[in-house]
Amino acid sequence: MPGDMLLAEGMTGGYGGADILKGVDLAVEAGEIVAIIGPNGAGKSTAMKAVFGLVRLREGEVRFRGEDIGSCQPDELVRRGMAYVPQERSIFPSLTVHENLEMGAFIRRDDFSHVIDQVYTLFPPLKDKRRQQAGELSGGQRQMVAFGRALMTEPALLLLDEPTAGLSPVYMREIFERVIAVNETGVGILMVEQNARQALKIAHRGCVLATGENIFTDTGEALLANPEVAESFLGGRNGTRDGGSRGGGGRSGAGA
Repeated sequence: MPGDMLLAEGMTGGYGGADILKGVDLAVEAGEIVAIIGPNGAGKSTAMKAVFGLVRLREGEVRFRGEDIGSCQPDELVRRGMAYVPQERSIFPSLTVHENLEMGAFIRRDDFSHVIDQVYTLFPPLKDKRRQQAGELSGGQRQMVAFGRALMTEPALLLLDEPTAGLSPVYMREIFERVIAVNETGVGILMVEQNARQALKIAHRGCVLATGENIFTDTGEALLANPEVAESFLGGRNGTRDGGSRGGGGRSGAGA
């Protein structure tokens, strides 16, 4: 698709010779949120890791800003403008919140104090706890640290793997709201999320994976309205508790 910042086509591969992904296609335009949803074992996180160079593909191609990145290591992708927040919220528990953020700027040689200020504005609880060891924080606050640390490189594309997993409804809503806020600064976001209905409410587009294959790709709004998607992947027509949203219905955006 013209204008795609990230374009992955025919991703096939997995672990130990087994193909978890079977020809998966993904695309993210600049300034767009794309949500990947689907059942457990669908290949969602594997697709995210493949984009970030953590899973090598047997077939397929991944392009970022028009360049083939299939042979790039994760540190090179960070330098090219990509950032990744894994599901396990890998923070440095013995370091303070502020030191964790500084670690996120490891590739920078300039003054990045303004970016730390932006992170504290985005996540006010972190500013209050900036001198506290990150390992002493709640799960939601640790996720804020991981999220904020990824923003320290001022990425063009942010990859979020299950950002609300295990969080309380209050923190879940807050994380979704922060995803919207980051996106509104122009950062593209590719997000794997089990809270599928809530993710589609804030997404421009969504991709439904099952058994390592694309099942549906459409706007977030269209997927929410699709009876088959609702019945098979969203817990029925009534769904579950609401998380964040951008007002009334889902977001509309570029088509599939």
